[in-house]
Amino acid sequence: MTKAKAAVCRAFGAPLVIEEITLADPAPGEVEVKIAACAICHSDISCADGGWGGDLPAVYGHEAVGRVTRTGAAVTGFAPGDTVLVTLFRACGQCPSCINHHPGACQVSVDRNDHPITGADGTPYAQGVRTGAFAEAVVVDQSQLVPIPADLPMDSASLLACGVITGVGAVVNSAGLRAGQRAVIIGAGGVGLNAIQGARIAGASHVIAVDMVPEKLEIAMEFGATAAVLGTDERPWSEAKRIMGGGADHVFVATGAISAFHTAPRYLGFHGKMTMVGMPHSGQTTSFEPVVVAATGQQILGSKMGDGVPRRDIPWMIDLYRQGRLKLDELVSGRYRLDQINEAIADTRSGAAKRNVIVFD
Repeated sequence: MTKAKAAVCRAFGAPLVIEEITLADPAPGEVEVKIAACAICHSDISCADGGWGGDLPAVYGHEAVGRVTRTGAAVTGFAPGDTVLVTLFRACGQCPSCINHHPGACQVSVDRNDHPITGADGTPYAQGVRTGAFAEAVVVDQSQLVPIPADLPMDSASLLACGVITGVGAVVNSAGLRAGQRAVIIGAGGVGLNAIQGARIAGASHVIAVDMVPEKLEIAMEFGATAAVLGTDERPWSEAKRIMGGGADHVFVATGAISAFHTAPRYLGFHGKMTMVGMPHSGQTTSFEPVVVAATGQQILGSKMGDGVPRRDIPWMIDLYRQGRLKLDELVSGRYRLDQINEAIADTRSGAAKRNVIVFD
């Protein structure tokens, strides 16, 4: 067993508490990883707020990178010392979702209930989002790991595990945006900026960023937006359509704010697609007029983790990064120690950060 410090959620909506945890030895097919960096995703904050329920105490964090320290039996392709991306993609490889290249929606692998994490008194702790990477070390299934080059900056590389693959993947994998199409991205946070990058890389003729904060729109332009529209305007969709010369072929909702889902279809043109990337809290609802969707041939679809296949998509994204075509370093807003995690979360909540990263020694 391994002892490690972790940020533990003991009550929804309360500050995380730094404690010593114990990790179980890697079981067959599992790998222990010493974490080098873990970014703070809004999904982790939603979990810690109780937005989707779950068991407590829990250790969240799922956007991480580190080095292998131990492997269980039947592990192939990984050895101590390897640099790896740690993701929440725990996949069986055999169910219909996995076979059809949607490992993020594996129908067999669920959040752990055998508790590989325990507290100082032996109390089982939930491994939040299948990962529990707000900690100095994790034990995860080998399917959750992707080998990466050791010379990548660890803080930047951690973003590939969720924010980048989710945003870029929503555009390229889920929506299938084609060169020359018009795209609107609502929400210019960590995921939205990567959706903007995805639309640029895919060759969209227009990439319109929409956000409530003017400063975030300025950043969106740096990441490839061709125009920006302030979401607080009375009819921002009208301005976006004016810029594009018509309705969008794609609109990506890259925020969990439920109000964005209410207005997103208004940006679409005939046969346009609305792709829901952000994840509101359970119980929140939106509405639309089915007759409009039917009459215009529009589509509404969901995108979980960008429908990514990590071992296929991550090497491609690393190539783009090395070529200067995908921004990673510029996504990192702040670097914090583990004992500063509540400060990092507060800064993330403010909307000012692109991605804050917890960096370990």
